[in-house]
Amino acid sequence: MRILVNNHLRLAVLFVALCCSSYLISCDNRNTPATNNKILVTPARTPAQQDASTVSLDKSPMDMIYYPVDFTKQKMVHAVEEPLVARVIYSRPKKDNRVIFGDVIQYNTPWRLGANEATEIEFFKPVSINNQPVKTGRYIMYCVPTPDQWTIVFNTDLFTWGLKFDSTKDVYKFTVPVNTSPVPYERFTMEFQKASKGIELHIAWDSTYASVPILY
Repeated sequence: MRILVNNHLRLAVLFVALCCSSYLISCDNRNTPATNNKILVTPARTPAQQDASTVSLDKSPMDMIYYPVDFTKQKMVHAVEEPLVARVIYSRPKKDNRVIFGDVIQYNTPWRLGANEATEIEFFKPVSINNQPVKTGRYIMYCVPTPDQWTIVFNTDLFTWGLKFDSTKDVYKFTVPVNTSPVPYERFTMEFQKASKGIELHIAWDSTYASVPILY
């Protein structure tokens, strides 16, 4: 009989303990923020917030051109038709309603042929420009314009900004005539074009352009 009473007593104590534990847990849950049972969604940043937290885009984007024009695409699919001849790396400022030649670009004054870093041209084989042989290699390129002709200059002072280079490292100079484009170019543009002999580097901005003949 005593054993039975003791067992009932133990069961009663256990029951009370369980009830107390359940009560404490429920109280704790009521004090816990409701967000614990919800998925928090962080709103996407607005374009203005993104611009404020990242480096702003350059107004004069950098571009790269090759000859042959589609060389890199051909190389990716193993269908190269002609070996690489030349490459140009340059930046492309906009006209943006400005007077370009004679104002933004002063005549008889060196012009970087682009913006930001010095424009670079690289030849992957020996070439000839205006009957001058040009060695394989990489050069920065700038121009001294006049209303009728441009003097194109190659220089070996690589990895420079704008016109902050050593002019004593000029190695080649070529004079090319200036032409008027029937359609103005909003952005400064360079492109290689096939010519009857060799190729031409077409350099254009606003309604003015010049072409550098390249034989190889």
